[in-house]
Amino acid sequence: MAKTGKQLIINWPLRWYPSHITAKRLVDEGKIHKLLQVHYYDGNRGPLYHLADKVEVSDEEVRKGKPDSWFYRREAGGGSLLDYVGYGVTLGSWFMNGEKPIEVTCIMDEPEGLEVDEHSVTVCRYKRGLSKFETRWGTLTDPWTQQPQPKCGFLLLSAETAASQATTTTTTSRCRRVGTPSMCRCRSINCRPAGAGSSNTCSPVSRTTNRSAAARSHALPDGQRMIDSAVLSAAEKRTVALVP
Repeated sequence: MAKTGKQLIINWPLRWYPSHITAKRLVDEGKIHKLLQVHYYDGNRGPLYHLADKVEVSDEEVRKGKPDSWFYRREAGGGSLLDYVGYGVTLGSWFMNGEKPIEVTCIMDEPEGLEVDEHSVTVCRYKRGLSKFETRWGTLTDPWTQQPQPKCGFLLLSAETAASQATTTTTTSRCRRVGTPSMCRCRSINCRPAGAGSSNTCSPVSRTTNRSAAARSHALPDGQRMIDSAVLSAAEKRTVALVP
């Protein structure tokens, strides 16, 4: 890339979801004052339940397919952790304006007969507090069809305010403390899209690349360091410092 002077950009559609854009706007506008924690939960019923174009298959077909699927091979990068935690830690870093965690603790389940996890929990310790990123293969429903419980998405918390949004929703719920410490008032906020010409996830990136400073502002390379730290922590069954 250095020889060409070009910039490599990885474009995740999740970045341009109106619910996530609205949550980041609330942070930037100070309506989630002094963000302390990011909580993330995401997953699906399992990678073999939906083939190309989300064609669904039966429980028996999934059971038979697991031994031969790369999704369930450790050396191929299988497992729910590597499937989903990248979305959580990268957008979590975005919400936190690029702040890096001090250390990372990850635990994964060890399903009988499988090489990889189907459920993981990663806890990142920041100067400001703890954040949690949870991944799951085995939700009750697929979030693109019907939101499972817990809902897939993010919860942002400060001492006085909370904002939650499911990935596929058109509203974000914001709650803030009012009156006595035990009382909160909540309201729904309509989510805003990325802007004019954002009918797809390529348009915002095309506009951003024409403004080099803005393009750099979206770069969050520490997300990969957090993933690598989570993998190391789970493998060694201990808390680790953020890897270089």
